[in-house]
Amino acid sequence: MLTTALTELLGIPHPIVQGGMAWVATWELAAAVSEGGGLGILGAGSAPVDWVRGQIRSLKAHTTRPFGLNVPLFSPFVEEVVALCIAERVPVVTTGAGNPTPYIGPLKEAGAIVIPVVASGALAKRLVRSGADAVIAEGEESGGHIGSVSTMALVPLVVDAVTVPVIAAGGVGDGRGLAAALALGAAGVQMGTRFICTCECIAHSNYKAAIIKANERSTMVTGASIGHPVRCLRNPMARAFEELEQGGATDEEIIAFGTGRLRRAVVEGDVASGSVMAGQVAGLVHDIVPAAELVRRTVAEAEAALDRLNALRGR
Repeated sequence: MLTTALTELLGIPHPIVQGGMAWVATWELAAAVSEGGGLGILGAGSAPVDWVRGQIRSLKAHTTRPFGLNVPLFSPFVEEVVALCIAERVPVVTTGAGNPTPYIGPLKEAGAIVIPVVASGALAKRLVRSGADAVIAEGEESGGHIGSVSTMALVPLVVDAVTVPVIAAGGVGDGRGLAAALALGAAGVQMGTRFICTCECIAHSNYKAAIIKANERSTMVTGASIGHPVRCLRNPMARAFEELEQGGATDEEIIAFGTGRLRRAVVEGDVASGSVMAGQVAGLVHDIVPAAELVRRTVAEAEAALDRLNALRGR
């Protein structure tokens, strides 16, 4: 068993956090990850508060273990969702795509552990001063909304900047990634793309098949021209998006073109005209397994990798 500052903070057996992906990270997946010894995370996305409430209560009915909820700060319902987290006593709240400082105090007063996603050491320091209990250092290898610094560079920078546990995210798809993150000073990892290809994930089978078919060069970044870069699989939709950006379309035209594309891929299974958000780690995904098995396998692989490294000291 790998015991770290993160497992102690969250009260979980394994230092593995499941990414709170919109449309993908529903209670079914989060419950399975938490039951498997990691931290399952619900993805609130831009969903209305009633839907999020139903997800929280379904999750509570299927696990007594710690879980979390991801709140993207661009959501039009962010105020209501934060209030819901407080009312429902959600144990862990992760945030992304913005500065969560106004919400950290009220969430912590309600007993929540608050863990923002950061893309720089400077932001990590500022949020820790505001009360963040840990941070997720997410590199540009990630799927979905991304920053501009690679995980290998970002994680040690953030580790050096703060004293709270750092969770490495972006490009982690197996136990070797977990071992590497620990070597960089992180206290655990967050995996998103890899958890899509689990039995409990409700994503359409076409979405999962597209990830399994992909390799490390299959992704591209769209939306950088409007300040919202998103990594997804290269498909007709992504290429059309790229052509719009390069052709001088207005921000409004680009946003309108992209609206609803993730749901189209995840729910409807349209992986040609939908946005198949996935990270570069898709090249390491080769099968669909139960979430608990993925957690167990990842930990076993990490322990084996660490044993190999320790053996080098005796040579």
